[in-house]
Amino acid sequence: MRYNSGFFDRFLLSIQFIETGLYTLTIKSIAYQKAKCKYILAMPRKKDTITLSIPPGTKEQLEAIARRLNIFWGQAPSISGLLVAIAQATVEVGKPFTLDSNQVKALQQAIKALNDAGQIGEAQTVLALLIERGNLEPPLRQSLVKQLSQPAKGWRPEIEDLMQRQQPFYLLYRNSQSNELEYTVRHAEVRFFEKRFYLLIWCEETQDVENDIPDLPELWHNRCLSFDRIQSVLPISGDWRGQLDAIKVYLQFRGWMVKAYQLKDDDLEDKVIGDVRQVVRRVVNPFWLIREVSRYWEDCTILAPEAMRDRIKQKLIDLCRQYDLEIRD
Repeated sequence: MRYNSGFFDRFLLSIQFIETGLYTLTIKSIAYQKAKCKYILAMPRKKDTITLSIPPGTKEQLEAIARRLNIFWGQAPSISGLLVAIAQATVEVGKPFTLDSNQVKALQQAIKALNDAGQIGEAQTVLALLIERGNLEPPLRQSLVKQLSQPAKGWRPEIEDLMQRQQPFYLLYRNSQSNELEYTVRHAEVRFFEKRFYLLIWCEETQDVENDIPDLPELWHNRCLSFDRIQSVLPISGDWRGQLDAIKVYLQFRGWMVKAYQLKDDDLEDKVIGDVRQVVRRVVNPFWLIREVSRYWEDCTILAPEAMRDRIKQKLIDLCRQYDLEIRD
């Protein structure tokens, strides 16, 4: 189509043409210095319509969901917009997926196990899921968010490599009281206690435990460390020891424990004499033995050595005083 520029210099042309209700062509021109033409071609969007048969009250429920999900048409909640969002899988409706308390505890245990195994990436993935879906109390949530933002380094693979090569190493450790301790490690073993792996080491240093177990100097060189509290590891030269220090502890089980007791890896002797069961065990850490014995109460007695018996006695004395029970000196 050709237009005479002089024609547009003299007139204002407005043409509106409607055909079959589908197309609108608007041409407006204003004569100034040169002729200008604009064509605007618009096609209305074609929409599908559906008719729903719903029980009474459903419309209000749909509007409530749309309002909760912030889906509006103008000022009113949009059911149409809600249906589109559902079809496009951009929203979740219904009861949100959350974790109950048992599932939260299980995932926390899994996170510890993954961290202890040095699988930090997998631990972070589970941790993120727990934070997102755990429905957690604020203190626990804040603690987990801190863990997620400050992931621990997985030292276990490196330590196990040093153990395999019998390579001594220097270890920096932060204990539960936030004290930093330095250890020169000449032997190490990975052990499992109460649902978690720990690193048992023989180290040259003794000062930090001499006051804790003054009556057990045989075990002053042994430590039990959590993998997630290890700060750094550095290989050093020197000799590697064959094993941890240990003492023999004589245990006696009675009652239901005579048949229920299950042998441990460190048990050296096990025999039943009459109505009692006697076990001799190699012990490298007194803490875990006392934890075990305390579960059995009167059905388990430490017979020897006297230093271990005294530690149990002191625990019982402290417990009696805590509950206002009179005891003899």
